[in-house]
Amino acid sequence: MEFTHINDQGRARMVDVTGKEPSQRVAEARAIVRMQPETLLAIRSGGVKKGDVLAVAQVAGIMAAKQTSSLIPMCHPLMLTAVDISFDLDQAEDRIVIHSRVKTTGQTGVEMEAMTAAAVAALTLYDMAKAIDRWMVIEEVCLIEKSGGKSGHVIRPDFK
Repeated sequence: MEFTHINDQGRARMVDVTGKEPSQRVAEARAIVRMQPETLLAIRSGGVKKGDVLAVAQVAGIMAAKQTSSLIPMCHPLMLTAVDISFDLDQAEDRIVIHSRVKTTGQTGVEMEAMTAAAVAALTLYDMAKAIDRWMVIEEVCLIEKSGGKSGHVIRPDFK
């Protein structure tokens, strides 16, 4: 088996994508933050003392997508053409589902950027509301869908 991120000396390297054809790439990811019902109510109503939790988490997720190559060692720096973060406030399940969608035209995909955006938005949400609920749980940071490149369009099989 040949490892793509290991050089001839057995050390880490960034994969060479020079010969790959640029294509439009899109990736969608999500993260879920579970919380107490009163925490969700405070976020929904704007009752968190630190400010607008969702607005700050949205900006944090966008910023994180743009900084992914600085955080994940073997990720290529990419010129992102779009980043969108959205939130589903699910009162029945006492959770917020964070969705991220990232686009570029390039030689490598944006899956890591999408997952980083969702994860950092979730961490920011936690930070903003932890005074109300220290036991929130961040779970299911995962890729939902990606398109572009050699593998084409792929959707997570167990996605609901």
